[in-house]
Amino acid sequence: MMAAYNAEMNRRLFAAAARLPDAARRENRRAFFGSLHGTLNHLLWGDMQWMSRFDGGEKPPVGGGQASTGLEPDFDALASKRVAMDARITEWTGRLSPEWLAGDLTWYSGAAGREVTRPRALLVTHLFNHQTHHRGQAHALLTAAGEDTGDTDLFLVLDDA
Repeated sequence: MMAAYNAEMNRRLFAAAARLPDAARRENRRAFFGSLHGTLNHLLWGDMQWMSRFDGGEKPPVGGGQASTGLEPDFDALASKRVAMDARITEWTGRLSPEWLAGDLTWYSGAAGREVTRPRALLVTHLFNHQTHHRGQAHALLTAAGEDTGDTDLFLVLDDA
């Protein structure tokens, strides 16, 4: 459910962002990650980071925090990578089992500066919560720029998708 919501909301955000001139997407609007483009990059970076821990796939080639805003400078390439990541997340969630979710994951957290162990179910929840948090920031930037993504309520988005 959350993977489907994530993919649909990302589709809507990128469609709205594509209607803006590139300069508007890159304008520093004093959001946490500066611009809309920076925020969308950070979203992809976070998904890449967590999915590399969950499925062993590719890690992001740049560090976190503000460095994540430069993950993909080209908007069209960023949009393509977003679609591919959403497909990866959707495919992966389709394979999850209660047994896997009941286990723990241990990794080195650059943010915490140490090795961390947490329940996988909590971390999967965090993956989707992180997406929702930063998509909210992107949504606010799009709204301020005069764009509309349509409804964002989970029960309406999944009905429409």
